[in-house]
Amino acid sequence: MAKMVDSSDNINAPDAGTVRAVLAELVLTFLFVFTGVAAAMAAGAGVEPGAATPMAALAGVAIAQALAAGVLVTAGFHVSGGHLNPAVTVALLARGHITALRSVLYVAAQLLASSLACILLRYLTGGMVTPVHALGAGISPVQGLVMEVIFTFSLLFVVYATILDPRSAVPGIGPLLTGLIVGANTLAGGNFSGASMNPARSFGPALATGVWTHHWVYWLGPLLGGPLAGFVYESLFLVNKTHEPLLDGAF
Repeated sequence: MAKMVDSSDNINAPDAGTVRAVLAELVLTFLFVFTGVAAAMAAGAGVEPGAATPMAALAGVAIAQALAAGVLVTAGFHVSGGHLNPAVTVALLARGHITALRSVLYVAAQLLASSLACILLRYLTGGMVTPVHALGAGISPVQGLVMEVIFTFSLLFVVYATILDPRSAVPGIGPLLTGLIVGANTLAGGNFSGASMNPARSFGPALATGVWTHHWVYWLGPLLGGPLAGFVYESLFLVNKTHEPLLDGAF
């Protein structure tokens, strides 16, 4: 597979395209986290860490995150690739589809955006409890870690199958399908591991509240699951991978 390069290969002179892409990640991630966390606050999720969220409330959060992810990835795809998630960025870096410099800038923008969104939400809601990702009752850190690996694996597998694979039958709606898997995983795992799948989504609430309990789970799990999905998909399912690069744009 041809390595995907972008104009930020020269670490001393990031071009205007790279700057626009990083700013897009900042804006898109801010909007995604703002919507997702606001929905969780409105649903009363995470008021007591470890307590189960009623399925009706969890469904509302899942729908909000699914819609936000699908629409925002679509909106930003032509500018930055619409990552919104360090796990996506690291997975693409691991497979050589994005340069190290751009990946570092993306992750920094994603973390900053998440932090700003959560701090602003605390102010706008008059100090309402900001839900943090937490392990459910009876879920050990190792169990939560494995669940986060699996959920993030499924997310990146869908990204590869519907967006990155040149043979995809639905490339135009791939981002929307990505949103659907985010929503499905939120429903499936929200009461167990929290179904973060996104270190930035977990980082902002933890920073805003100062609650870092088991926070490492929400970094290690996604950063293992994402690259693993890329490796599996490219190794087993991608045809003509030495002749046909993943897309043509700078993802």
